[in-house]
Amino acid sequence: MELMGSTLTAAYARPKTTHFLPAISTMASSYRNNQHTLALNPSANQPWRTHAYYRTGSAVAIPSMSSIQRENLGLDLVRAKTMFHPSNRSALTTRYTPDDWYRSNLSQYRESESSRNSAERLRRDTVRLMQDKEQLTRKSQESTSKNIGERLNDITFWRSELNHEVDNMVSEIMALTEVKRRLERALQETESPLQVSQECLYHREKRMSIDLVHDSVEKDLIKEVETIKSCQERMRRHLDRATAQLASNRAAQHELEKDISDKMTAQRIDNRCHHLRNTSDGISYYRGIERLDPSLSLPDSWSKFTDNNILHSQSERAGSHKLRDEIEILLNTTSNEMWNQFNVVNVAFTNRISETADTKNSLQTHLAKTLQEIFQTETLIESLKKALRDKENPLKVAQTRLDERTRRPNVELCRDNPHHRLVAEVREIEDTILKLRERLMEAENTLQMLVKTKAALEHDLSVKANSLFLDQEKCMGLRKSFPSTPRLVGYT
Repeated sequence: MELMGSTLTAAYARPKTTHFLPAISTMASSYRNNQHTLALNPSANQPWRTHAYYRTGSAVAIPSMSSIQRENLGLDLVRAKTMFHPSNRSALTTRYTPDDWYRSNLSQYRESESSRNSAERLRRDTVRLMQDKEQLTRKSQESTSKNIGERLNDITFWRSELNHEVDNMVSEIMALTEVKRRLERALQETESPLQVSQECLYHREKRMSIDLVHDSVEKDLIKEVETIKSCQERMRRHLDRATAQLASNRAAQHELEKDISDKMTAQRIDNRCHHLRNTSDGISYYRGIERLDPSLSLPDSWSKFTDNNILHSQSERAGSHKLRDEIEILLNTTSNEMWNQFNVVNVAFTNRISETADTKNSLQTHLAKTLQEIFQTETLIESLKKALRDKENPLKVAQTRLDERTRRPNVELCRDNPHHRLVAEVREIEDTILKLRERLMEAENTLQMLVKTKAALEHDLSVKANSLFLDQEKCMGLRKSFPSTPRLVGYT
């Protein structure tokens, strides 16, 4: 297909005759008549001079010839006289033949046609190249604009996620601050119960002689003091955690807000780039800018950075929410623990006198059972020792048989079934002895534990009742005042 505005390619067909030359002027007939005149004929009487030549060259005999034709004919006569002069005959050997002339013309035609074809192909390829590159440039710019638009969508998405997370974090910080205030007030309310418990222990130290015993009331009082101190310690620990968590929450909020600020700047820049066109103002050359890569992240690391910020904030919020739940549970738990222990101590004070006799009888009963268990354990130890002694002879028999069978001569020293059975028997007996020794060690340890229990029970039986006056008048009088549950959980 020829392009519009291009030069049509001429097609030439070479004639079948070898002496034909395509006509390029009005003198084609004269060229064709002179071929016989210029032909060499060595056998002629007058070489180089023919009657036909001089008849054709007569300018007077042709009255109808034009002035241009007569002038050309005169030049031919002069050229012929010069050419066929006897002194210039040697010059013919240096001239070209008509075939050379024809071939030279044809070569020029071919070269002209080839150059025109090359130029036409170059023109078509160049036009196509310009069209392709124009289309490629347009597609590249459209693709770049599309990528920047997608980038803007990504930034908008992450900004919305960051804003949502910031709102949640602000709410969480406010909630944690309120819970922290309640925890501080609850910690102050535990001072009064602690002082009451310590004064009760101080009054019970005034008991004299045999009444100065470490009874259940005193244990419960000590446990009450430990419980209150433990509650205070947990409250202080959670208070420190709440302070640290608030700092972490604010740090996460700062990172989110910084990321939002950076994304706002990036969105503003990318939005301006997205709206830039070939006709926009402010576009210019920046040589070598494509070789400069000031980027600090890749798309994956960019999204991962924001995602990590959100995940970190969510993790901090989750930790903060969990801490708030723990503080709520702690306030309720500590309140219940202190109230339960307070009631336990009061019940112990009330039942102390009536429990003295019952406790003594119970200790005697446990002592009798412990003594019986000690007796049975000692019997078991003796039985285990006897069982170990009983296993010595079977082990000796099996090992002796193995030793005797090693003395069989030559091929009779066979690893037969009796040999395998004897080896298994030795291993079984050794395993039995090992297990019996382990059980004997356990029984001896149990006996030691029972002996220690017996000694502790005998010591407990020597304890007497407490002083009723100190328990009923002094201690119970102090324990009538105790903070209410709402005050223990931080509400005033």
